Amino acid sequence: MTMQDNIHGKAGLPSISFQTLGLMFIAGFFATLAFDFWGQLVSPGLGWANLSPHGLAKSLLGTFGLPNNDFAGYFVHFYLVGLIGYPIGWLFVFKPLWNGVIGQKLGWFVPSVVYGFGLWVFAIGGITAIAGLPFFLNFTGITWVALVGHVLYGIVMVAVMQVVREK
Repeated sequence: MTMQDNIHGKAGLPSISFQTLGLMFIAGFFATLAFDFWGQLVSPGLGWANLSPHGLAKSLLGTFGLPNNDFAGYFVHFYLVGLIGYPIGWLFVFKPLWNGVIGQKLGWFVPSVVYGFGLWVFAIGGITAIAGLPFFLNFTGITWVALVGHVLYGIVMVAVMQVVREK
């Protein structure tokens, strides 16, 4: 029995297991590293905007009257969103819907790009508005760096899941 067999349950939904949780954490870890590497090192190194996703998390926490210090912002960004939230969204929502509507004929790459784009719309279009920030951050440079970062996140997360599942 392969990891692929252990992770997938009925109707294409993953089973809720330690293997699925481990898959989420591993893929989310590498995807978040890629996102932060791009947004906090490569992009500013090219003279473009510097992403500060923990700052968005801090703003959101503050909107709800929750502790919004640096630790809380990094915790929400890295752990709750990067390792748990976005992988759950892929495994339990987006991928089953995609497979049900489109099927698997486009492989894993195209849906991972679409998912990353959706994450960008969710984070920069939605969460920023809830946090009291300008819609899509007024389409400044950070908006476009965030677009690349979220698409990169989606690609890396799904690529890592593919590699882990083949083992």
